[in-house]
Amino acid sequence: MPSSHLLLEEPIRMASILEPSKPSFFPAMTKIVGTLGPKSRSVDSISGCLKAGMSVARFDFSWGDPAYHQETLENLKAAIKTTKKLCAVMLDTVGAEMQVVNKSETTVSLQADGQVVLTPDRGQDATSELLPINFDGLAKSVKKGDTIFIGQYLFTGSETTSVWLEVSEVRGQDVVCTIKNTATLAGSLFTLHGSQIHIDLPTLTEKDKEVISTWGVKNKIDFLSLSYTRHAEDVRQAREFLSKLGDLSQTQIFAKIENVEGLTHFDEILREADGIILSRGNLGIDLPPEKVFLFQKSALYKCNMAGKPAVLTRVVDSMTDNLRPTRAEATDVANAVLDGSDAILLGAETLRGLYPIETISTVGRICSEAEKVFNQDLYFKKTVKYVGEPMTHLESIASSAVRAAIKVKASVIICFTSSGRAARLIAKYRPTMPVLSVVIPRLKTNQLKWSFSGAFEARQSLIVRGLFPMLADPRHPAESTSATNESILKVALDHGKAMGTIKSHDRVVVCQKLGDASVVKIIELED
Repeated sequence: MPSSHLLLEEPIRMASILEPSKPSFFPAMTKIVGTLGPKSRSVDSISGCLKAGMSVARFDFSWGDPAYHQETLENLKAAIKTTKKLCAVMLDTVGAEMQVVNKSETTVSLQADGQVVLTPDRGQDATSELLPINFDGLAKSVKKGDTIFIGQYLFTGSETTSVWLEVSEVRGQDVVCTIKNTATLAGSLFTLHGSQIHIDLPTLTEKDKEVISTWGVKNKIDFLSLSYTRHAEDVRQAREFLSKLGDLSQTQIFAKIENVEGLTHFDEILREADGIILSRGNLGIDLPPEKVFLFQKSALYKCNMAGKPAVLTRVVDSMTDNLRPTRAEATDVANAVLDGSDAILLGAETLRGLYPIETISTVGRICSEAEKVFNQDLYFKKTVKYVGEPMTHLESIASSAVRAAIKVKASVIICFTSSGRAARLIAKYRPTMPVLSVVIPRLKTNQLKWSFSGAFEARQSLIVRGLFPMLADPRHPAESTSATNESILKVALDHGKAMGTIKSHDRVVVCQKLGDASVVKIIELED
């Protein structure tokens, strides 16, 4: 497992630290997932988020009804149209999440050293002495001395909005707890998390299935964020469920690792999932603080070597209420990039934060600066060594394309792909230049009608570090002739020029398939 300092380019000129950041069409190679909510759901606000660098919009179904999220999604579509910025859609399930139900939405004040009872009787009102929860089996799952955390977006750094409880006794179906810190809980729902406690709840709940089969199918979601993934079987069951829902058979599943149970089965989960989300909020509760960084580095390394996108959460919590991150948060974002994150996921910061656009912009600038000092040479060698020999045909082509691009100082790599796999493999080797993924649609049929694939594949690259998709004209077949490829290449080059990525006399590396052969070629552009 590599350490961060080894993936830092040496030496760094001190003068370069003082140089102003240069504006670019690509704010960063690292992608940003933004959670849309009350403070980020208008067309104007979403347009600002897209321009600032958001490439995936997350819809969190642990709150809000489908109609509310549909309205937000329609605004997203309008914003995409006006900004001409692509954006993928991620549906985040509720999963095995325990919640305190506060029907009256009255503020609940809890005092340190006092006692509070957690009850499955949802008919009760939430008070300072009694908190109704949505899970009947908590009393069977906990014992005296266990730790329970309750809060809205668990532990945003402010101890006054989340509470730490210790189980003092189990009384029938009720759990009596001692309050360890003074806190005020406000809102209708609070997340409840038992530290290192096995909760017998399904990963994909009936409510999740209903939302996916209605809202998800209607909107052809690109990603499913599978909350509280604890075993590989959770991913397999979710995939089997999606396979029966038409277009959603193409939806990628990102396993959300939120507790020690998921951590224990990480390797098998990674093999089954299309990507991983490291939910550091809940993990930070389940793990001792001194172990969190170690898990982060280890998990990101494993994702990188597997060539699967890794997404990190909870990086700039303080920006929920402030215009600037703390020094520790800014460093944390940079280290996430150096550790190998493909994307940064913003939750409360954009959902209910005061500065969603500024937060995305700030995180993008920090990522961009960190990418400049990322030690690509060392990373490339480690990846090649890990893959070993003999390489597969596609892996060999991908690594050769990256090596060639770095040697000739190419401004961009253009990759022709129909499934998106070739482009993702190139991105796996972390080239220092953008990879323009030209997705060539394939003609398919469901025996009732003919249609073109490609839109899913293009949007799904929006979560992969360094990949920037472009959907080719569907009149060009995937298995095309040299002449057809040349015409698509011209469109791709023109696209790169329009974005300011490609200039006169630049070198461009092209990776394409010609018949049964894969070809890597270097083009030097004229005026």
